[in-house]
Amino acid sequence: MGEGGIFAALSVRNFRLYFGGQAVSLVGTWMQSVALVWLVLELTGSGTLLGVVVAVQFLPVLVFGAYAGLVVDRVGKRRLLLLTQSAMAALALALGLLTVSGAMTLSLVFVFAVLFGLVNAFDNPARQAFVIEMVGDDRLQNAVSLNSAMVNASRAVGPAVAGGLIAIVGVGVCFLINAGSFLAVLLALGAMRVDELRPSEPVPREAGQLREGLRYVRLTPGLFVPLLMMALVGTLAYEFQVVLPLFARETLHGGAETFGLMTAAMGIGAVGGGLYVASRDSVGLLPLTVAVAAFGVTILVTALAPTLAVAMMLLVATGFASTYFLAGGNSTLQLTSDPRHRGRVMALWSVTFLGSTPVGGPIVGAVAESLGPRWALGVGAAACFAAALLGAAALRRLPPAERYARRRRSDERLEPPSLETPLPV
Repeated sequence: MGEGGIFAALSVRNFRLYFGGQAVSLVGTWMQSVALVWLVLELTGSGTLLGVVVAVQFLPVLVFGAYAGLVVDRVGKRRLLLLTQSAMAALALALGLLTVSGAMTLSLVFVFAVLFGLVNAFDNPARQAFVIEMVGDDRLQNAVSLNSAMVNASRAVGPAVAGGLIAIVGVGVCFLINAGSFLAVLLALGAMRVDELRPSEPVPREAGQLREGLRYVRLTPGLFVPLLMMALVGTLAYEFQVVLPLFARETLHGGAETFGLMTAAMGIGAVGGGLYVASRDSVGLLPLTVAVAAFGVTILVTALAPTLAVAMMLLVATGFASTYFLAGGNSTLQLTSDPRHRGRVMALWSVTFLGSTPVGGPIVGAVAESLGPRWALGVGAAACFAAALLGAAALRRLPPAERYARRRRSDERLEPPSLETPLPV
């Protein structure tokens, strides 16, 4: 365990502010996520259409993700985050007002999904790349893991609150609460001591920078393989927004409260996964391969759960493995990539994690509707096992020194893997 223990990164004032602001804001974000899913089910009752709406929300990440990463490399992350967080607050407010007034339609849901996705295409890589500017290399893995734990602690609170509110006052209030929650992160960003940040040098505008970033990833196995693994898992396994509400309604015969409890259970487990990774001294392809195999096992046994109580217990384990994989992959990429390419690398992480949803969402939704939610979860488990096999095959070709991405000390630099041994596509 690194100096300062599990909570080492919280000793940095700017990260502490950011962490607190995100903790408030993300509760609202998870509330909106549950409310939006339930709104679509109320309007359509269709698992396929639910998958399409979720897919549309992340389509801009797939289309614009690589360019967004280049923008992140070129501009100040803090200023960009002030802009993107303000935009999402305004969108959530408009969504809430239209829903409460009874004017919301399925067509408008699609419009808002696209707009949220467009903003998120820039916001997500900026947030990922901003962490290292607050805490430095030596506390990066700890900060990423604590951030993952906080995200999932919010998932344990937000959906449960949303489920109760939806049952009592409807979905619109959840959107309005989310709009207000963005004030916390905006205030945190505004209160930071800019002189204590460690911004990477902006990349000057040059021709071919998108191709350069893609080539850099392609020639760096320590980046390329984890991204391929996430592409598989992100497409078919991380479709819980589609599968869990259908599992709650169709398989367990519950309502929004059941969906909220299931999501909260997964969030509780994910907090443990984030704290576990925060206590580790190394990440890399080897632990990532173990994590994705464990993720597949937990999804598979969850698919077989006979009751809500059993499903919630298994979802705790699923959440743990999920965050173990996510936080480990995030830290691996940031520690392996050089600062000039970090925005583009993390944008590709967003593309494989979120941008893959336009492909996987409708597929998983259709499987859930035609064969049942249990089969849809089984498809996700199979994707995890395929990613584990890919990681295991790559490990056999990597030198032992490149199987881990070590947490760096403040006086140490970690050179990226050699560019002379690319893996075939």
